[in-house]
Amino acid sequence: MRAMHTTGSAVNKAAERSSELYSRALAVSPGGVHSPVRAFGQTGGSPLFIRSAEGSTLTDVDGNTYTDFCMAFGPLILGHNDPAVAAAAHAALDDGWSYGTAEPWSTELAELTRAGIPWAEKIRFVNSGTEAVMSALRLARAVTGRNRILKFAGCYHGHTDAMLIEAGSGLAGTASSAGITPGVAVDTLVAPLNDVDELHTAFDLYGHELAAAIIEPMPANHGLLPQTGEFLGELASLCRQHGTQLIFDEVISGFRTGFGGCAERFTIEPDIVTWGKIIGGGFPVGAYAGRAELMQHIAPEGDVYQAGTLSANPVAMRAGLATLLQLQDGSVYNYLEQLGVQLERGIAGIDGINITRVDSVFWLWPGSSVSGEAPPRSPACFDNTVTERFPDFYSHLLEAGIYLPPSPWEACFIAAAHQPEDMEKLVAAIGSF
Repeated sequence: MRAMHTTGSAVNKAAERSSELYSRALAVSPGGVHSPVRAFGQTGGSPLFIRSAEGSTLTDVDGNTYTDFCMAFGPLILGHNDPAVAAAAHAALDDGWSYGTAEPWSTELAELTRAGIPWAEKIRFVNSGTEAVMSALRLARAVTGRNRILKFAGCYHGHTDAMLIEAGSGLAGTASSAGITPGVAVDTLVAPLNDVDELHTAFDLYGHELAAAIIEPMPANHGLLPQTGEFLGELASLCRQHGTQLIFDEVISGFRTGFGGCAERFTIEPDIVTWGKIIGGGFPVGAYAGRAELMQHIAPEGDVYQAGTLSANPVAMRAGLATLLQLQDGSVYNYLEQLGVQLERGIAGIDGINITRVDSVFWLWPGSSVSGEAPPRSPACFDNTVTERFPDFYSHLLEAGIYLPPSPWEACFIAAAHQPEDMEKLVAAIGSF
């Protein structure tokens, strides 16, 4: 038995060590975790504690193994403990893991990204996707002299205050977290995804006030909601017309849907792009990039301040280099697509379970789309059947040795370490639900 769920006071013996660690963690950390989704709150159970990972496999502290389709929520496109990435990280540790100075590897990584994505002429490395978004918004406000930001319901941009705003009345947003000031909420407008009419309304009313419009071209935290080229193209056009900076948040999709991410996929060059996850090879990282004329406003060249003790940490830079070098020739993407097609075909004949897939990103959801739209492109497409059925679905897959993100809304990831047999295992487990 691999299940970790608790029912009343009973604890599955196969998860005793995880249960003990969770009790200890609750005493010293909020919710016993350091990122809310790890608490398994939407699964009906308590979290697994992992002790090691290799390839496509996780091993928990009780010795149970799981085929992993969470892959640390996206950074590990090559899989766990990839030999080249591990060697780069070990070499970095051997050479000293933090200098607080300029070092060569961030320059090499910046040159590598610019060679593959020429419009992203300059890049600044930070420590997380949240920090990248925060810095990109500040830059947009500085160069436009405007305050307001337009975001889209169903997109996740980290936990900077301005992005913790959800749809309210009309375009006005309301705070989705305690501790957000009314002034922040006033400056953030929220529009629906994939609605060209509402997009025009937003710009007709507020275009002259908008510093930036920020969007995930492939939202993956409220289900997988791939946006159309038509909608993204219209957004880009309206931004140009109104002098609004277009920010593509590609923290998840960057280097995942191809080396150039969704910007390349849709042949749209945003003013600013934010990256994270893959670009650091699984180590803490974030980045924002854009045209040189825009990025020159960032200190020390310009007057937009941003700094960080661990920015461009040599371990993350060298791990990122080792990762991106393996993605350059496209062969990894071709292999991932083969696995994705296999998975999608296998699930297509299973009643009651749906799959949305974009390249190596997929989302499994029990239930149905209330809009009938395929694939779904906004949160309004779903009712509560997705969350109601998820705990049983998740528990069943854990019993079968499958690890997915512990949330009904988070996307899953295929890695180069996965094999066709892993896809067969997942399909079989879903088919027996």
